[in-house]
Amino acid sequence: MKKYIKYTKLLIVILLLTSCEDFLDVNVDPNNPTVVTPELILPVAQKYTANLIQGTDDGARRVNTIGNMMMYNWSQADGFSWYPDEFKYNVTSSFYTGIFSNSYTQSLKQYQILTQLDEQYDNYKAIAMIMKAYHFQLLVDFYGDIPYTEALLRKDNATPIYDDAAFVYSDLLTQLTAAIELINNSGSAVTPGTDDIIFGGEMSDWIRFANTIKLRIAVRESNATAISEALAQSEGFITSDVLVNPGYSLDAGKQNPFWNLYGADESETVTLTSKATCATDFIITYLQNTGDPRIDYIYEKPETGHLGVVQGLLDYDTPVVDAYIPENVSNIGPGLLKSEAMGACIFTLAESYFNQAEAILSQGGDAKSLYESGIEASFDYLGVSGASGYYAQPVANVSWDNSSNKLEAIITQKWLATNGITAEQSWFDYNRTGYPSNLPISSQASTSDRPVRLYYPASELSSNGGNVPSQPDAFTAKIFWAN
Repeated sequence: MKKYIKYTKLLIVILLLTSCEDFLDVNVDPNNPTVVTPELILPVAQKYTANLIQGTDDGARRVNTIGNMMMYNWSQADGFSWYPDEFKYNVTSSFYTGIFSNSYTQSLKQYQILTQLDEQYDNYKAIAMIMKAYHFQLLVDFYGDIPYTEALLRKDNATPIYDDAAFVYSDLLTQLTAAIELINNSGSAVTPGTDDIIFGGEMSDWIRFANTIKLRIAVRESNATAISEALAQSEGFITSDVLVNPGYSLDAGKQNPFWNLYGADESETVTLTSKATCATDFIITYLQNTGDPRIDYIYEKPETGHLGVVQGLLDYDTPVVDAYIPENVSNIGPGLLKSEAMGACIFTLAESYFNQAEAILSQGGDAKSLYESGIEASFDYLGVSGASGYYAQPVANVSWDNSSNKLEAIITQKWLATNGITAEQSWFDYNRTGYPSNLPISSQASTSDRPVRLYYPASELSSNGGNVPSQPDAFTAKIFWAN
């Protein structure tokens, strides 16, 4: 009877996973990890990762969205009131809370199950360790001190302590090294296949991704030892954009999350969020002034030509009525909105090259080829040709040789390469370096600069108030790597 119940539960989970309405969008009970196999848990966790970065249709904006708002990439067309809190920099305990809560209750919860498996699943454990490091770094970069050593224990500890952000960063490097070793020593352990909807079970790619995350961490905190270790890793770094794709399609509930939010629905009707979201005047002018052919791919080109909107604009009809209606402004472009079936990007190849360039630069090396490879990777992602002609222009922060401040050139090009994809990374870089220079702030801002972090969510204050640190100043209390 018990065996019958067990297999009945397994059948129910499989049906949930293959449902058109709930396309992989399930919770696996971490208190009963033997009910389902790792092959069912892994794609659920990975899809949660994609949703966190790229957004879903539930109205909860995600990581990439806030990055584009804070870095003055996106504004709003006339006729909408989609981004009032973003334009006011209204950072409160209810602002973008999904970044914190969904990290812990969705993706990290699923990866934690995989880390508790026995040695026959060492490859799954290693993947989970790598993805946990990916998520925990994001949490540190948004919040600073976070639940870490006591996190994800659920009923065993529902009120975890907060660990020091610098300690978390240090331990993430240790965990990533351990994950690489686990893969190298996995022997006859089970290897994922199509259930791995990122790399298809290619464990060498997971080693490269682990090392790529290590370098992102090391560069961000200026850790010379960790930079050297990452550069010395024999497998190197990722060789393509890191994409999540469980089989996205036009069917309801199965679309790429970015497309579903900023593109069109299953009936191919353009979403209101697509019409509402457009380029800022600053980014359009910047791309035009630097002769950047990516402009037509990052942003849609209306028949009347590219047009951006001042971020936070209140009076849309002065001096021209209806000048900024959706049909006239540069909405999100075809290089970003490729199709409903496109993979959801969680780490761009371009960023990896720029991180390598910064790492080499910090060691006194020549980073020109890596810098230019980063630009080429950005062009490739968008489907644009002519990268070499673009960076051959004698323009600062475009041409390596014509850029007196090499770090500014790297960070500026990373800002452009992550625009609309993983823009939170350029926000972190801005808080750390102040580049790109002369970036405007929203016209509705009540301060002289943009926020540098997020607040801990109200739900955490109510459930774990005894451990939550005092809310820092969102505009002055920088994360440790930026101080």
